[in-house]
Amino acid sequence: MKGKGFFDEEFRLEKLSRLGDSLEKLNERIDWELFRPIVEGVFPKKVAEKGGRPPFDYVLMFKILILQRLNNIADDKTEFLINDRLSFQRFLGLRQSDTVPDAKTIWNFREQIVKAQVAEKLFDLFGEQLETEGMITHTGSIIDATFVDVPKQRNTREENKTIKEGKIPENWKEDEKVKEGEMPLSDREKARRRHKLAQKDTDARWTKKNNETHYGYKNHPKVDAESKLIIKSVGSNAAVHDSQKIVELVDEKDEVVYADSAYVGEELHAQIKEKNPKVELKIHEKSCRNKPLTEEQKKSNNEKSKTRVRVEHVFGFMTNSMNGISLRCIGNLRAECAMTLINLAYNLSRYVYLRKIGFGNAI
Repeated sequence: MKGKGFFDEEFRLEKLSRLGDSLEKLNERIDWELFRPIVEGVFPKKVAEKGGRPPFDYVLMFKILILQRLNNIADDKTEFLINDRLSFQRFLGLRQSDTVPDAKTIWNFREQIVKAQVAEKLFDLFGEQLETEGMITHTGSIIDATFVDVPKQRNTREENKTIKEGKIPENWKEDEKVKEGEMPLSDREKARRRHKLAQKDTDARWTKKNNETHYGYKNHPKVDAESKLIIKSVGSNAAVHDSQKIVELVDEKDEVVYADSAYVGEELHAQIKEKNPKVELKIHEKSCRNKPLTEEQKKSNNEKSKTRVRVEHVFGFMTNSMNGISLRCIGNLRAECAMTLINLAYNLSRYVYLRKIGFGNAI
């Protein structure tokens, strides 16, 4: 076998560039230092101690979170792929001789981001840049929702009923009160319950749509109709109806709002108008029993669909290019953070493409 040459790594990177390394293009277009003040602000500054390994650069760790969302990969797989792939190493600014953050370090960093609840701030910060560069037009906004599935849980009917009521099943509680005459819980049983509860998502919900069953959450984005960038988003559990989030998403900047027939209703439209009296609502009309749509209504819906369908391109990119819209985390806070990072990762990729075709007013 031929020995490794001094310039082999450089030659392989050059070949990756010729083949079209999307991560390299992301680095060329994105100013990652933009995010440093927020991610560094999450962690208190510590006095350097003699010995011990210094912490990894916070922007590098943030880029790892984006890398995960772009590829929908778990922490262990992320550690492996960073060690394995030259494209990942170049994206993160690592050499083959550098130490790679392990899965536990990645998990700990993300947990701090979750606890500080700064994912939305990171998304909004990049959104401000998109506004400045004319990438978001506000001439038309599309509102929709998509399911974000999490691993299904095998609970009993009684347990699911209790969870749906917003409570925790008694046999999951480590601190369950012992009734008179009963033996107290052993340390082993307490540990078993503690570990079980740590693996149970009491915030996710089951729902069914078009004969498909989903368990988890929903991502509710508002998408700029012209650029297909996500302007704003909110999350919810999967059982929340799409229409319950539209008022929260509409603001005074929206000129026209497009949505499907899930968002019909006079009361709902009145709430939207109260928030933004000038907004024009182009929401699909819905047929009722014994009252089918007229030809004029069908024609109107078809016209609205030409614009509204562009939101499906966003979900399609997430499903195909970003390897699916699913999560492995547990709990509402983690899920909301992950969904926001998914939307941010999408916007970063979309921004690179829009710059390539000369969209917006950035030089």
